[in-house]
Amino acid sequence: MPHRFIDALLSADIPVIAEIKARSSEGGDLLAHRSPQDIAARYDRAGAPCLSVVTGRWFGGGPQLLRDVAAATERPILRKDFITRRKHITESVELGASAVLVTAGLLPKATLPSLVSACLGSGLTPFVEVTEQAEVDLVPHPDKCVIAVNNKNIRNRERGGGELDRSLGLLPSLIATGTPCPVSASAIDSPATAARVLDAGFAGLLVGTALMRTTAPEDWVAALREARDSSAGGRTTGEAPHQILGGNP
Repeated sequence: MPHRFIDALLSADIPVIAEIKARSSEGGDLLAHRSPQDIAARYDRAGAPCLSVVTGRWFGGGPQLLRDVAAATERPILRKDFITRRKHITESVELGASAVLVTAGLLPKATLPSLVSACLGSGLTPFVEVTEQAEVDLVPHPDKCVIAVNNKNIRNRERGGGELDRSLGLLPSLIATGTPCPVSASAIDSPATAARVLDAGFAGLLVGTALMRTTAPEDWVAALREARDSSAGGRTTGEAPHQILGGNP
């Protein structure tokens, strides 16, 4: 189903896309002798509505990583890689993905619409990653896409710290596109930071290294839930999450 990934995220009380990747952007081992299947099971128990699997070689991934995770969970899975051709879309379906990363800033303008259309035609959710307003303006069929702000620099393989102000600054533009699911991705380093970004109005978060480095993802998610509950008094009951704009985290 084209909307399986989006529906799972929007219906979750804690809308975190929990990521599995073999190496950090600096090259450090993140699996730490754990199997991807075991990590997926821990994420399931923690209540993550969706998973992300990094198959890009620069993070130590590959197609088999996605195949292994898909066999271990029924959660919708995002495939994160440099998707540039229709054959990558077909491969992603065969590997068990429900969504694929489409990086607007690294694609020719003419390629982005064709890849998004190929995703939708194959039953995949396009997870379109942006870093600036010009890229937001190029997203085709935004009402059928996740549009995600990457808080890190994708041109240096996401090394170094992130810029959460980028997400907060672009959020009104994301909402204006009509995307049902604006997401903030990368540089979410703690449950407290995650709560602040969600309370700012994002419908979901993608959390990678912070979750991979914890031995108890269920405790991380529980701390996020507690932080959100403690701030709920500042929100109007019944107000949609991405109708609320907050200050900088």
